[in-house]
Amino acid sequence: MPAKPTIEQLRETAQTYDLHLSDADLESFASLMSATFESYRRIDQLTEPALTVRYPRSGGYRPSAEENLLNAWYQKCSIKGASTGILAGKRIAIKDNVCVAGVPMMNGSSVLEGYVPEFDATIVTRILDAGGEIIGKTVCEHLCFSGGSHTSDTGPVLNPHDHTRSAGGSSSGSAALVVAGECDMAIGGDQGGSIRIPSAWCGAYGLKPTYGLVPYTGVFPIELTLDHTGPIAASTRDVALLLEAIAGDDGLDPRQKDVKVEAYTQALANDTQGLRIGIVAEGFGWPGLSEQDADALVEASAQRFTQLGAQVSKISIPLHRDGIHIWNGIAVEGATMLMVRGNSMGTNWKGHYSTSLLNAYARGRITRADDLSDTVKLVMLLGQYMQDRYHGRYYAKAQNLARTLTKAYDDALQSVDLLVLPTLPMKATRIPPADATREERVTRALEMIANTCPFDVTGHPAMTIPCGLSHGLPVGMMLVGRKWNEATVLRAAHAFERISGYVVRPQQTSAVAGQ
Repeated sequence: MPAKPTIEQLRETAQTYDLHLSDADLESFASLMSATFESYRRIDQLTEPALTVRYPRSGGYRPSAEENLLNAWYQKCSIKGASTGILAGKRIAIKDNVCVAGVPMMNGSSVLEGYVPEFDATIVTRILDAGGEIIGKTVCEHLCFSGGSHTSDTGPVLNPHDHTRSAGGSSSGSAALVVAGECDMAIGGDQGGSIRIPSAWCGAYGLKPTYGLVPYTGVFPIELTLDHTGPIAASTRDVALLLEAIAGDDGLDPRQKDVKVEAYTQALANDTQGLRIGIVAEGFGWPGLSEQDADALVEASAQRFTQLGAQVSKISIPLHRDGIHIWNGIAVEGATMLMVRGNSMGTNWKGHYSTSLLNAYARGRITRADDLSDTVKLVMLLGQYMQDRYHGRYYAKAQNLARTLTKAYDDALQSVDLLVLPTLPMKATRIPPADATREERVTRALEMIANTCPFDVTGHPAMTIPCGLSHGLPVGMMLVGRKWNEATVLRAAHAFERISGYVVRPQQTSAVAGQ
């Protein structure tokens, strides 16, 4: 049962809210709270509903450096699901912001280290129900707040193509292990690009689904209106297969409304004859960010859709350049209120609250705040300042502008079926050295999201597909479709994959990179 507040504690709370109360006032209010504390006592006695754990497992283990060459595994394990199903025979790795019962979880941060969930996230249960085998948890960035692969407290995740380069984040381990062939498929998360960034830099296929298509229940949140989770794989077919297994309403996630699910693998059989593809001019030539070779490779690759019977044209969406500003307005304050002040769960929504995760994270965050990454500290400081000084006005306006941004893409998607643009303005950057300045570490963590983050705001499905190598590093092309129309995105990706000539897992990639 929670302890009743002392008069001094109530005085501190009153001061927080600019209340001027005497000791007599505080004594009076303390007395009035007694009845409510009886409710808290009773809540402690009641048993809350738990998420299902259907399949036996023996926990996990932290692999040695010898079996973790890319530093991409956080835990290895073997959890076998149903004997039959669409994922039978598939080895799936789970990003370490997803709860797997009995397997340690740290979400890239020492403040959560030692936490072991007692429940499976909805997507974990669905993977196992579909016959998949979960073979481990992948390293992710510190509380998933980085597009670079250098912020996890377990050390940098290495790019399979060049071990001096970033694998991208925040689903860094998931993409690296798919490309290295250490798993068949992986789960990633995406609030600003975190499925698509590592997939692009490592050279995998990664899909951020329509907002709400895949339930987020049992996954560590960042911002309720930006949270997405989805598949990373070495082929479009495997992306479609994993999506088919995990998509659909679970009745526990407030992000899900009027969810529309399709048979995604069946869509791959359709051709792209007559498909209208629009190359978004504003996705190219970002000042100070875009690399000419990456832009040129994406534009040439987009034109190759004409070989598949598609109609390719150039279009303009001027508001795309403001997408990152709208995203910042939502992400900074939203993450501060939910991920930090709300201890990952927040309030005011209906669904399943992961109370053990909330408790473990709150204790670690409060007692070890200095151990948080610079990216998280930046968000905390700025987000709280904006809340204190401007009272949520900019967050509110950014959320309203999100509707305007959504309409801009929806309008463009009336004249074309898919939007195409570079997933990222640049190829994989170098991992900052251990003695890098804070400015360098933060820049390498956040600089690449200009094309990816707008679609977290609007919720459109967006998929990165590898379109080639430049100077030995992969370049990703992003396809964006209408909401709930993943089938068209996947159909186009699959058609391009067949003519691209790109090989996700070239022989001895890891060995060559390590020389």
